[in-house]
Amino acid sequence: MEESETAMDSARPWQSYHTVYTNAKAGMDGVDKEKVQRIVYEMSRGSKYFENEERKEAFIRQKVENLRTQSAKLTAADISHFQKVADKRILELEATRDLSRVWLHVDMDAFYAAVETLSNPSLKGKPMAVGGMSMISTANYEARKFGVRAAMPGFIARKLCPELIFVPTDFRKYTHYSDLTRKVFHRYDQNFMAASLDEAYLDITEVCKQRAITSGEVAEELRASVYEETGLTCSAGVAPNRLLAKVCSDINKPNGQFVLPNNRMAVVTFVSSLPIRKIGGIGKVTEHILRDAIGIHTCEQMLQKGSFICALFSQSTAEFFLSVGLGLGKTDHPQARLRKSISNERTFSATEDEAHLYKILADLAEMLSADMQKEGLCGRTLTLKLKTASFEVRTRAMTLQKYISSSEDILKHASKLLKAELPISLRLIGLRVSQFNEDKFLAPSDPTQKTITNFIASADAIRNSSSVLPDVTDHTLVSDIETDLSDDRRQTCIYDFRDRFDANHSFDADQYSCTIRENPDLDQVHSLVKEVPGSDLSSFQGRGKGSSLENVNNGSNHLEEEQSNSYLEEKLWLNDYKCALCGIELPPSFVEERQEHADFHLAEKLQKEESSTDLRLRTSMLSQSRIQKELITRRRKSKKQKLSQKEGRYIPIDSFFSKCSRSS
Repeated sequence: MEESETAMDSARPWQSYHTVYTNAKAGMDGVDKEKVQRIVYEMSRGSKYFENEERKEAFIRQKVENLRTQSAKLTAADISHFQKVADKRILELEATRDLSRVWLHVDMDAFYAAVETLSNPSLKGKPMAVGGMSMISTANYEARKFGVRAAMPGFIARKLCPELIFVPTDFRKYTHYSDLTRKVFHRYDQNFMAASLDEAYLDITEVCKQRAITSGEVAEELRASVYEETGLTCSAGVAPNRLLAKVCSDINKPNGQFVLPNNRMAVVTFVSSLPIRKIGGIGKVTEHILRDAIGIHTCEQMLQKGSFICALFSQSTAEFFLSVGLGLGKTDHPQARLRKSISNERTFSATEDEAHLYKILADLAEMLSADMQKEGLCGRTLTLKLKTASFEVRTRAMTLQKYISSSEDILKHASKLLKAELPISLRLIGLRVSQFNEDKFLAPSDPTQKTITNFIASADAIRNSSSVLPDVTDHTLVSDIETDLSDDRRQTCIYDFRDRFDANHSFDADQYSCTIRENPDLDQVHSLVKEVPGSDLSSFQGRGKGSSLENVNNGSNHLEEEQSNSYLEEKLWLNDYKCALCGIELPPSFVEERQEHADFHLAEKLQKEESSTDLRLRTSMLSQSRIQKELITRRRKSKKQKLSQKEGRYIPIDSFFSKCSRSS
């Protein structure tokens, strides 16, 4: 059997080539999946994208094999134990079921493509995609019949559908129509949750009660209002929770709706045959792992194989899977929270043309500035995201000394980050701004957080107090060992933390930089530092030019280089689901939320780094002040010892005057 499968794989290699271009998208149910896979395989083979997909595929296969191995090692006693764990957790989750709320998920139909068709009616009925030969943002339903879909390279889409028409993106236009739809949503739920430009969640419980109408009638009315205001169609799903409402909105697309009653039996029946890929939070990778490692295809099988779920996955992941099997989702309205970041990114054909890259960066800066000013926000942390021609993802972050929002400021600082990476061939550039100014008004200030001005003022105070010590005769000694931030001759030292994640999965700074003057008596200082609590110059390592505190004093920005997204995905998200730092759970499909969450930790890390750098520098100043005092004390002791040794040869001054008075 295995030999025949191997022979088939060799004859049809595309069957084992898993891509994101499946027929899971609305409007693609009748697509010949094998044909799409074959064309994608043939068009991709030998490309950097293909190589990257093969690397990811190898990682997934390894993960599947590991889970199979673990599963095979489970004894009957183990399975019995984990079945009891699963049964107990299922009962606990069932007790949390809430059927009192009615949620509506509204999703605009092929939004970008529909807006373009509205602007140009000649496109109606023709296969069309928004984007270009490098990447597609959206495809209309005529194009989806050929297997064309969002996030697909345009050259592959053209191969699938030779008559495909490309239309360039126009986000200003899409934002305008999105604002019109949100005005309609606001009539039904003033606190609606906008998931993106083209979809939103609404709690219509009170509307149904107040107007004594059914949820289906509300959905019909809302869809009619959206069409009246915009000329665009949308689909809606109604269910007892948000997770199922999103699934329901996809059932009768386009321009349709589906209502799932607030009844436990109706929910359980609906979920029982639902493919796991239909659930938000279960993407290609998770589907592949659950299917090939455990044999789970439907949501009902999550419960049937609960023992393996609890045995092979973490507690939080297992809980999510069991909740899916029960058809449970969020029903409460999330409390308003501060926005953590605003971002924009653009995909294009791989290029090394620096002028073109800077042009894209300028466009992104302008769009980002417009979004920020629209919401009245200014930020301090700027993040540059780059995807290379080989699909390697890099992020570079910079924290500024002032809040910015103008396109000129964003572009100026983003250009510095990009310049440091050149020359490079890129296929994607993204910009994010976080650490907004509203945080300083709504969040309590940290009394330990010091500004650079306060630090310099404190340093001056220490220096002044040190210079007036009594009986100091050797001022050269004092000035040699004190920290002088204005000195041009510098030796840069760093504390080097090898592991970004400690045993408790907490972030720490990669390094803290400080600057001290070159000192001819450094060996003597080293011997004294060992006596100062909390000091350890043995961990200092030399660094090259450009990493000293001089950058801070000159008003430059502190640059923090982040590792690739693949590293962060592996380290930040435990089991690809739970944040290692704070425990929050975000499924892989929540891309924007996970980016914002990562930005939050990045901004938090940079703030801590600034505060810790300041604290360590102050500690260094105080420690050196103690060193000064210790050296002066030793000097005094040395002089006293010398005087005591010479008492036999010289008469003390008081004895001399006493002797003079007696002789006179």
